[in-house]
Parts: sequence; structure tokens; C-alpha cells
Amino acid sequence: MSKKTLVLGASLKEERYSNVAIYRLRKYNIETVAIGLRSGIVDDVKIHTELVPFTDIDTVTLYLNAQRQEEYYDYILSLKPGRVIFNPGTENPSFYKMLQDQNIEVEVACTLVMLGTNQY
Repeated sequence: MSKKTLVLGASLKEERYSNVAIYRLRKYNIETVAIGLRSGIVDDVKIHTELVPFTDIDTVTLYLNAQRQEEYYDYILSLKPGRVIFNPGTENPSFYKMLQDQNIEVEVACTLVMLGTNQY
């Protein structure tokens, strides 16, 4: 699989779903990059605290609530991902529209479930 994925809202805390997602993405050999509030390493993925201009992002998987997403709208759009996954608790209909207007696929789903059921 070559679906380079940005985990936005990444956490160093092992009990957080974003942390589990990083491990699971790497288990499936998906190239993974991450941005979070605290820098560190999860598995072999560096968590950045700044908005890195990553290239070739296929998927952005969100682990930020709708209110916290607002400051990232322009950044996410600038990455021109193929899709954005809104994990449970991140639903944001107004952002869906902005993404769809840019021909970016919107998935309201759980990254972990998608990986586990081979739908990623």
C-alpha cells in the first residue's frame, strides 16, 4: 500500500486512538507522518509540532474535534490530500463542504476499523 498518511492530532499517550493509529498504519507498511501538540517518536514516526509542508499526502486522518480543526483548514487544503478521514468525535459538516469543493474525498469513519477490515 502506498497511501502516505498524515495523522493530525497525534499523541504520545499510548491510550489515545491517534497513537494506536500510528502503530497500526506502520504495521500495514503505510508511510506515516504526524503532527501533534508535543514532539516525540511513536513507533518509527516523528511527531512534529509545526505545520510541515509534507508532499504526496494521500490521506489526512483527523484526531481533533471540529473546533480545534479550524486553525488547520488552510494547511490541510494546501496539502491537497486525496481524502480526509473524520474519526469518531471529529465530525465537521462545514469542513466536509470545503474539502468536497476542492475535490477531496471525505470519509466519516474510524481509521482503525478501516485498516482492520481492509477498507483503507
